[in-house]
Formats: sequence, C-alpha cells, structure tokens
Amino acid sequence: MHPGIKLRHVRAFLDIAAEGGMSAVARAQGVTQPALSRTLAELEALLGQPLFLRQGRRLVLTEAGALFRRHASAGLQALETGAAALRPGAGGTIRVGVLPTVATRFFPLVVLRFRALRPDVRLAVETGPHFYLMRLLREGDIDLMVGRLPGASEIAGLTFEHLYEEEVVLVARAGHPLAGRAAAEVLGQAPLILPPETALIRRQVDDYLASVGFAGQRPAVETASLALGRGICLASDAVWLISRGVVAEELERGILTVFPLGARSLSGAVGLTRRQVASPARPSATLEEVARQIG
Repeated sequence: MHPGIKLRHVRAFLDIAAEGGMSAVARAQGVTQPALSRTLAELEALLGQPLFLRQGRRLVLTEAGALFRRHASAGLQALETGAAALRPGAGGTIRVGVLPTVATRFFPLVVLRFRALRPDVRLAVETGPHFYLMRLLREGDIDLMVGRLPGASEIAGLTFEHLYEEEVVLVARAGHPLAGRAAAEVLGQAPLILPPETALIRRQVDDYLASVGFAGQRPAVETASLALGRGICLASDAVWLISRGVVAEELERGILTVFPLGARSLSGAVGLTRRQVASPARPSATLEEVARQIG
C-alpha cells in the first residue's frame, strides 16, 4: 500500500460511499466540503484510480471503488476489533430496530458475523411494526432500523441505504388442497391472511388484490407475525400474503409452499434507515458494513 494513504483517507472514503455524497459526511467530520473533496482526491491519486462517478447529485462507486470498499472496510473492521480487544467492556451498545421481513433469516446472519468481529459490543434489538420502529428511530431510542424502504412522506430527516430487493409471496401449508391452482382461484376459495394495514407492504398487496379482481377483500386475519401466520397456515387451509423473508426458513424446509402470483410480481427495497446526523465514528458503522456484505 502506498505509504501516503492514511486512516483519514480510508474513513472519508467509506463514509462517502455509505452516504452517496459529501455534504453530510463533511458536517459529521467537522470539516468543510472542499477539504473533504481534497482528501478524496488525494486517495484517488495515491491509488491511481477514480473511486466515484457523479450521477446527478449522488456519488456512485466505480468498479475500482466497489472493490476497494470491500477490502478497506474489512481492514478497518480488523483494526477496530484489535483496538477494542485492548479495552474490554468498552464497546458499548448498538440499538437496532428490526422489521419482521429481516428478523427471521437476514438479520440473524448479520448478528453472527458482527459478533465475530466485535464481541465487545452489545446489540439491543427491538422488533415491531414499521410505525413503531420509525417513532423509536426519530426519537433517538434506536440507532438504526433494518427493513423496508419508508414511504415518501416518512423519509424527511432520514437516509435509506438499499441492500436488496425482496418479493411478497402467497404461501400455504404443504399439501394444501388447492396446490397447483392459479393465485386468483386460490384467493377466491381459501381464508386469507394479510399483513396489517400499518405494514408498509399492505398497500402493494391491496393493489395486487385489486388487479386480480379482489378489491376490498376482507382478510380472515391480519398479521406479519411468523409465529401466528405459520400456526394458522399449518392448522388450516388459509393462505398468507407476506414478505418472503418472514417465511424463508419454512419455505426451505418444505413446511410452507408458494402459489405463483402470475405475471405481476410483488417486490420492494430492503435496507438500512438512520437519521441524517451521520458520524464516521458511529458505533453502528461496522454493523452496517456487515449488512452490506450479506445483503
């Protein structure tokens, strides 16, 4: 590595990559935007590669930038882990809000990898519906929320970082008497479980139902709870429209099965939502990077 590359170059680069711009990073680091631009320019000169392309008002990683980010993040995590090992008990606590769509499969993987990197840090995880976690995030009771993209009316003062796309699926117990039938036929005959009206995916689900002739369909039950939805499906012929992430384990084990929804698939963005007050030293930075790697 070029001896001119300093830790400040790496931290600046990683924070700019996470934010997609310089303004918030400059404020968080207590420097001017021109000074931050010079730091980035120095790093690009030392590496001999452009790391970002400008697309409108956003900075997007080049192929070289994405490659460097993976290695730089891993290196910084290793340094932080080493420093934390010299200060037992000094890791503090990260407070995370987790929506059902990531609580079953995705976030447990994040937790396990994060614990291997930062065993000194305690994770305090809060689960619940979207509106509840949004309130906790805005009031500062959690540091980060992991789940669906907030609605346009909710995003003011927050930033969302996309991790992956997740579909909504129609599921039922294995061996369901309507197995193999079209979704529209199944919806007309089986008791229906829908996400609650407060769930982000509910509007998308309602639009789908309207498109296949079931506008205003009254569900038998409304829930996004794996325990409840799974229990009802396994004990009856009910079908459930829910995010795949909630039931991923049951689908892989063959306990639940999917009815194809037809030509119109339902999907939405899953990612990290946090307040716009960015900090290069925020305790959740390593956790966020682990989520990016797994996502």
